[in-house]
This record gives sequence, C-alpha cells and structure tokens, in this order.
Amino acid sequence: MKEVIFLVEESAEGGYEAKALDHSIYTEADTLEELKGAVKDAVKAHFEDKDMPSLIRLHMVKDEAIAV
Repeated sequence: MKEVIFLVEESAEGGYEAKALDHSIYTEADTLEELKGAVKDAVKAHFEDKDMPSLIRLHMVKDEAIAV
C-alpha cells in the first residue's frame, strides 16, 4: 500500500476530525498540527510494519453556507 487518505473536517464542537476513506481509522484533535500527529499515530496503530503506507494524505474539506 502506498498511501492512506483522510477526509478532514472542522468539528461542530471545535477542533478537527479525520476519517480514513478506505480503512476504519478515525481521530480528532484541537488544532491541525495536533491532528497531523494524531493521524500518524492512528495509522501506526492500525497497520503492521509490512503493510504500513508510505504516505498519509489529508484532504481538507471546508463547508460554508451562504444565506440568500
């Protein structure tokens, strides 16, 4: 496996949530810098060394609503 992709969104309670697209991995943190470390730790905990991806991609999603 070459990479694992996470969908990153702002949490309704504050901070950020990250969900892996093809694996059951989820983590959250207060800041983006903390989230990067949390995602890395979650990936290391989920995969064995032989299956470890070489790249983690964070896909940032920002949802904005505009009143008409």
